[in-house]
Amino acid sequence: MSVVHRLAAGWLVDHLSFINQCGYEICDSFAHPGGVTHNTSVTSIEDCHSISAFAATPSSGDDPSYGPGNAIETEGKRAKMRYVFREQFFDISKPHIAAAPEEQLCQGCPEVSLTEMKANSTREEYQEGAKGDTGDSLATARKKRKRKCVFNQGELDALEYHSKVRKLIWEGTLHLVQEGLKSGFLHRTTAKLSCRKDNLPQHIVCGLAELCEMAKQFPAIKESDHQAVRVLEEETSSVEQDLLSCVMENSSDCAKTIVLMGQKYLVPPKSSFLLSDISCLQPLLNYKKKYDVIVIDPPWENKSVKRSNRYSYLSSWQIKQIPVPALAAPNCLVVTWVTNRQRHLRFVKDELYPHWSVKTLAEWHWVKITTAGEFVLPLDSLHKKPYEVLILGRVQGDVKEALRNSESVLPIPEHQLIVSIPCSLHSHKPPLAAVLAEFIKPDVECLELFARNLQPGWTSWGNEVLKFQHIDYFTLLQNE
Repeated sequence: MSVVHRLAAGWLVDHLSFINQCGYEICDSFAHPGGVTHNTSVTSIEDCHSISAFAATPSSGDDPSYGPGNAIETEGKRAKMRYVFREQFFDISKPHIAAAPEEQLCQGCPEVSLTEMKANSTREEYQEGAKGDTGDSLATARKKRKRKCVFNQGELDALEYHSKVRKLIWEGTLHLVQEGLKSGFLHRTTAKLSCRKDNLPQHIVCGLAELCEMAKQFPAIKESDHQAVRVLEEETSSVEQDLLSCVMENSSDCAKTIVLMGQKYLVPPKSSFLLSDISCLQPLLNYKKKYDVIVIDPPWENKSVKRSNRYSYLSSWQIKQIPVPALAAPNCLVVTWVTNRQRHLRFVKDELYPHWSVKTLAEWHWVKITTAGEFVLPLDSLHKKPYEVLILGRVQGDVKEALRNSESVLPIPEHQLIVSIPCSLHSHKPPLAAVLAEFIKPDVECLELFARNLQPGWTSWGNEVLKFQHIDYFTLLQNE
């Protein structure tokens, strides 16, 4: 189970376990008795077949002896290949930034005053500035240090917010970590893994976002001539325009591979996805599904993103244009990931949710810890925090329908913690399916917007929706 422990404060979650429970097992029905399977661009799965949307050139992660479609001894049985996500991506054994000794003492206290937080933050900033002064001119160094002692309004708002939630986060995390240490899921000493981290693929260049941008130049397709969904069970070849203009669905019980621009991606069973940017959401609306749960992870605008140019971002106005009301079922639960910037939190609660007729119900926090149970960042750090915020709400509609839909499910708690060891890959969020299970009915329709990976039973959309499904992030566990 991806939920390791459930306490009143929240959940201790095993993100890696959740990924590997998705069922990344590929079976090849073309296996010959006592022989081998043959290399092919289309990997058969029982009587189902995956689509090669582009020319099937080898993936950068292909191994000469392993991988979908490669030769595997079968001895008269169907060849099976089971993939697991590389555990080294979750080997977070030490904090990213260790707290100073005096701050470690503060982190052992459930309550710290706002004045103490400001003092600690100023000291932290001064130390960071001193580290960065090497090679700088004296004037630049003085300017940096002078700036560190002044808090702007955004920083003051963030400190005030942190002072309100700090005790809940510290105490709740402490109790969940203690349970994790007792059960052995967390451990103070971490054994070294066999694979070196620097050999792991951290930045696989897939070009998915660029592909979505390029798709805007494709000739328009008449709605009457185009299907809303393409099922991966069909033994058919497809062109890139098909993949980028309709929902792709794997309705089988087996995983499948799909090839894009020579790169292989794993598609878990019972999942569907749309690869497109925000200007091409019509295929998702044409899918004609109404969702009981919608999880949103918007690319928020901020200075860091602008400077790094790592990925595109959306303005508040653009986020408001997402057609959530058209996708939501009555009483739909809406969950939005929000950065720790107060203006984003206020925007979601005061503007975005009212615009979508969503009533705010709760504010949860995802707390990131190491394998030893420490915060990955100092709890009272001024800028980066070891937690992120989730705002939960429900679509408002017919009262009778809402009451009927809420039967046999628990009300949403105002505050909960999701504590987990984070993935070292940027923006790989923990799964919410297991933690939301007690608040929604079974077998409901779930949708994730701005997704970067797929989940069984969910529809996922985004211009990088297959990013963390790239085969190089997985390893072949066994052949059966």
